[in-house]
Amino acid sequence: MTGGAAPDAKGGGRPRPTAAWVFSRPERILAFGLGSGLIHPAPGTWGTLAGWLLWAVLLRDLPDGWVALVLLLSFGIGCWAAQRCGDDLGVSDYGGINWDEIVAIWLVLWLMPPGFWAQAVSVALFRFFDIVKPPPVSLLDRRFKNGFGVMIDDIVAALYALLAGALLVRLGMLS
Repeated sequence: MTGGAAPDAKGGGRPRPTAAWVFSRPERILAFGLGSGLIHPAPGTWGTLAGWLLWAVLLRDLPDGWVALVLLLSFGIGCWAAQRCGDDLGVSDYGGINWDEIVAIWLVLWLMPPGFWAQAVSVALFRFFDIVKPPPVSLLDRRFKNGFGVMIDDIVAALYALLAGALLVRLGMLS
C-alpha cells in the first residue's frame, strides 16, 4: 500500500489505512463499510452497528424479494470490493474491511422478529458467532483467503445467529 497510511499498532507493522486512502476509491468505501471500518477498536462491531442503522433506514420496509436481491447483489459486490482492498493492502482479510458484517447482519435482521429488543439480541448473537467462529466458520476463514472468503464466513456466522435466534423465539424468550 502506498500513501495514505498511518502506522498500525496491530498487524506486524503494517500501515493502517487512513480516511483519505479509504475514501479515494468506491470499492474501498464499500469494503470499509462506508467508513465504519476506520473506527478502532472493533471495526467489525462498528460495521455491524452501521449495518443495523442502514437496515432500519433503507431496507427494513422493502418487500422480501427486494431484500433477497439486495443481499445477493451486496454479497457479490462485497466479494469484489474485499478482494480489491485485500490486494491493495496486502492482507486478505484486513480487520477494517467490514462490508461482510453489514451484509451478514442484514440477513439476520431480515429473518428475525422486527422489534428493537429482538434485533438487539440478533446483533449480539451475530457478533458472538462472528468473533468465536465455531466450525465451519473458522474453517472457511482459514481456507478461503480472498474476497469470497471474507464474505462467506460472516454469512455462516449469521446462519448460526439465526439458528440460535430461532431457538430463542421457539422457547418464547424472543418475539
